[in-house]
Amino acid sequence: MDIPPGLGLAAVPGREDFRDVLVSRSGRGLMDLKPGARLGTSSLRRRAQVLALRPDLEVASIRGNVDTRLNKLAQGQFEALIMAAAGLKRLGREEAISHYLEPEVMLPAVGQGALGLECALADLEATGLLGRLNDEAASIEVRAERGFLARLEGGCQVPIACLARLSRTGLTVEGLVAGLDGRPLIRRRLTGPAGEAEELGRALAEEILGLGGRAILDEVYAR
Repeated sequence: MDIPPGLGLAAVPGREDFRDVLVSRSGRGLMDLKPGARLGTSSLRRRAQVLALRPDLEVASIRGNVDTRLNKLAQGQFEALIMAAAGLKRLGREEAISHYLEPEVMLPAVGQGALGLECALADLEATGLLGRLNDEAASIEVRAERGFLARLEGGCQVPIACLARLSRTGLTVEGLVAGLDGRPLIRRRLTGPAGEAEELGRALAEEILGLGGRAILDEVYAR
């Protein structure tokens, strides 16, 4: 999250699919998994949202690269996995996807599916070349999501989720903060002008903090 002085994001190319997906042995969807089914994820964000919907599932940590995780699933160590659609698609493993989890069900991580091209800002040649790869909509959305996360002072191992979507009517930012087991869970959204992307993300974070998000995060960090 914290970019060293002198460096910056010169471009955010077109965004890949931002959704999470379910990869299951049976082909069942998240709500159709049997009670007690073992579901693997390394993400506290995913764990919290799954348990908020299905507290009857066993959510267990899984490590390793994509192939390692898929092999563990095939070996029967898990009934299902939650993974990022972007990662599977970029590796040519899209056929493994059983179900897409829409953001209404599983809000993604900040910047999920997006690539940030970072370079020294003083290198005008590099910034100029990279700038040609920038996708304006993706850049605006990522700035809003990063603003949200920055205000919450969060990282990748915290149950925080955020998704910004740009449309003709403006920029909508939806964010979430949850306890490790999905309770409590605070989810809100704001809509505003695209030109104030980062400010909109920070304002949403402030709202969630004021509704109890600060207490949730304090408890998470204390563990």
